[in-house]
Amino acid sequence: MSSPAEQYAAAKKRAADSKTELHGFRQSLEFELDPFQIEACEAVEAERGVLVAAPTGAGKTVVGEFAVHLALSRQQKAFYTTPIKALSNQKYAELAKRYGHDRVGLLTGDTSINGEADVIVMTTEVLRNMLYAESDTLVGLGFVIMDEVHYLADKFRGAVWEEVIIHLPQAVQVISLSATVSNAEEFGGWLDTVRGDTAIVVSEHRPIPLWQHVMANGRIVDLFAGDVSFDEAAAADGPADEEDVKVNPELVKFAQRDMRSGFRSGGPRRGRGRGGHGHGHERGQRPQVSHKVTRPDMILSLDRAALLPAIVFIFSRKGCDAAVDQCVRSGLALTTREESKEIGEAVERVAHQMPREDLEVLGYWGWREGLMRGFAAHHAGMLPIFKEVVEQLFARGLVKAVFATETLALGVNMPARSVVLEKLEKFNGEQHVTVTAGEYTQLTGRAGRRGIDVEGHAVVQWQPGTDPAAVAGLASRRTYPLNSSFRPTYNMSLNLFAQFGRDRARSILESSFAQFQADRSVVGMARQVRSREESLAGYEKAMQCHLGDFAEYARLRRDLTNAEKEVSRTATRARRSAAEESLHQLAVGDVLDVVGPRRLGRCVVIELSDSHRDPRPTILTEDKQVRRLGSNDLDGPVQIISRIRVPKHFTGKSPKERRDLASSVRNAVHDGRPPRRNAAGFEFGGNAKQEQRIADLRRQLKRHPCHGCSDREDHARWGERWTKLRAETDQIKSQIRGRTNTIAKTFDRVCTVLESYDYLHTEPETGQIYTTPAGDRLRRIYGERDLLSSLVLESGALYGLDAAELAGIVTALVYQAKREDNTVHPQLPTKAMSEAWDVAVRRWSELTDAENEHRLPETAEPESGLIWPMFKWAQGRDLKDCLRGADFAAGDFVRWAKQVIDSLDQLAKVPDVPASFTSTCRDAVELVRRGVVAYSSVSD
Repeated sequence: MSSPAEQYAAAKKRAADSKTELHGFRQSLEFELDPFQIEACEAVEAERGVLVAAPTGAGKTVVGEFAVHLALSRQQKAFYTTPIKALSNQKYAELAKRYGHDRVGLLTGDTSINGEADVIVMTTEVLRNMLYAESDTLVGLGFVIMDEVHYLADKFRGAVWEEVIIHLPQAVQVISLSATVSNAEEFGGWLDTVRGDTAIVVSEHRPIPLWQHVMANGRIVDLFAGDVSFDEAAAADGPADEEDVKVNPELVKFAQRDMRSGFRSGGPRRGRGRGGHGHGHERGQRPQVSHKVTRPDMILSLDRAALLPAIVFIFSRKGCDAAVDQCVRSGLALTTREESKEIGEAVERVAHQMPREDLEVLGYWGWREGLMRGFAAHHAGMLPIFKEVVEQLFARGLVKAVFATETLALGVNMPARSVVLEKLEKFNGEQHVTVTAGEYTQLTGRAGRRGIDVEGHAVVQWQPGTDPAAVAGLASRRTYPLNSSFRPTYNMSLNLFAQFGRDRARSILESSFAQFQADRSVVGMARQVRSREESLAGYEKAMQCHLGDFAEYARLRRDLTNAEKEVSRTATRARRSAAEESLHQLAVGDVLDVVGPRRLGRCVVIELSDSHRDPRPTILTEDKQVRRLGSNDLDGPVQIISRIRVPKHFTGKSPKERRDLASSVRNAVHDGRPPRRNAAGFEFGGNAKQEQRIADLRRQLKRHPCHGCSDREDHARWGERWTKLRAETDQIKSQIRGRTNTIAKTFDRVCTVLESYDYLHTEPETGQIYTTPAGDRLRRIYGERDLLSSLVLESGALYGLDAAELAGIVTALVYQAKREDNTVHPQLPTKAMSEAWDVAVRRWSELTDAENEHRLPETAEPESGLIWPMFKWAQGRDLKDCLRGADFAAGDFVRWAKQVIDSLDQLAKVPDVPASFTSTCRDAVELVRRGVVAYSSVSD
């Protein structure tokens, strides 16, 4: 039992906690917060930035929701950003239900709902564009929640996250929500550097234990020998622990049986087996080598083990569709009559919105049949509205099994009781590669529904050649490093340049996570530069004078001071040089009168120096001291005032001989002997040019209007501070340049290419660089082919096209084919489109030459694969006709059509283009946004 003092302290803390916003927020929840959630929320309320890294399903979005709660209570705005539109739609629905549709808005590439609301859910690209446009919507912004922030590793779109994090005003609190990454401390350290005080909250604990299994011969076998959950397996870090996570012996036997049957990791071994009948037959019997089951049987096995609902990851769209078809043909049904009826009603609502003639080509009937039986596919090739229905029905528990590609792992919230990996190998676009430990963690992380399941289950389906030890290795390692994909694009560079100028833009790029990872110290130095540049701007304001340009006056004062110092330094160097030369000219017995800092006075040379570089003769002073005489002891050439004889065997060790020689020095000075001029005969003075420059600067200073200002010296003090800070800042910049500034160097090369195309222009007289009207147009164009799109636009090749032609040709600048298409001169619908295509190809060829010359990545070439389908669609033809002969699914077509709409919308907003072209762009948007393209949401 706790002591009275402890009880009092606990009561006091409870009383203090009850007054916090977090207390009120917790009261509104139907569940208790975990320690990591409380820690993160307390940091948010303490006005700190926060990075939360936790496993999928751990509940990290609660921290973002608390930030929204806090923003509303403080009458501030909150932006909730997500990487994909589907996740934005889902989050919008959740927040609108909680806070009301009047207080929550949604902004994606093709949707705008209540765009000035207190809370706005948006894709990260929308926020990036707002920042560059300095949108009024940013006024009053207090919080930005960046969900799935680990998406910044995405090589195509990841840079957007870094742009937003760097550009957001410092007053905005950034709440970053990430999956478990192995370098959270590094990423958090970068956030702390660029955003200020950031709390790093890492939780590797799954609230729902995850158990690991292998499915072989229709049986679900434990992966590990003992009762080991994912947390325990991942925590094993020593020999004793490794014993606890030993692989199940039964699986080892399966693997050995495979090996004896002729299967290795690459598949069956060709040749004769022990029975002499080929392919590893043993004793005349066909061995059971695969331990693999059909997809319908796999689902039935999961059902018998009470492991549904399940997500089955199949790394192929066709494989996902085939799995649904196989389950339908097998007669498998997972739903009750009531559930089928409920599913049918939801599906019918979607069909009612669709043109009846398009349902066949959309694969509606097969999709409906699978859903009615409780299973469905989920991949990027599906119609977005179909995917949304699958997500909703799965969340409601009506769909029991989903066959998905890995894109679902980074997508919407769809937890399941179990996750199945059909294979541990996938095609990455170039070759078949093994799933990494990080990917395995990400994929299996969806197993276990908080508040529903007491545990989650990850199941790997046995394949020929499966190595249980390798599976155990994947299941017991957490290595998911977050690596930046940031690089300056043409559009980004111009926007940075236009807003901040070249030097500031470079320093901003030095602040990127990419640069942080390359050289952590540079980021801190770049932040110092940015802070000092802000102080310099303040100093400049403080030294403003009503009589004239005080910065110019301060520069004259500085130049005069520097010129006078230079004359002084020149004279000092000349005196020192003359002093050294005079020391070379001395002889033993010379009597000197030394004028200098040590005040040696009269003395006699008793020994010469052997050094030619630094002559330091030995002398005896009038007060009987033996010393070395160097050039630092002299204010100029040494003066020889007399000469005496020094005894041949004089050593200076005997006091008597020192006294006698000192007496001779005094006698020589007073016996009237004529002094010599100096040892070297030097005469020197100031440089005439330098003296003239000083006189000119003094005249300019007196004539300057600010010279008569009553506050001149006060202004001057600010000017001196500016000068000192400017020098220190320039020194830090020099240090940065000497380090690994690869990002800024890439920016320089991008700017060189932009200048060669006249998007940037250097004023010959002043050397000032500014964006041209063409550059201002490119600032509004976003995408992988931003500069190419702008070059085609500048050529005028798009101006003569009608709306359908424009919709078709724009796809060449948007579409990215999966397979390489080498059609240089495709047959296009109209002559005008062919001419525009030829211009695009020529501009691309010239651009890639320039990119190769300046060591920049090549811009993707124009693609012709979508031109015909989009042209037909814009003409009003039905979907089946448009897709005839095309190599993509209806869902792909809709996805690309939305990107074409986004591109056309950008072109419509580009400044200083013909009004007729702007009108054509808007007409093209309306032609494309129809039918299945327009129905992007169940709520439409």
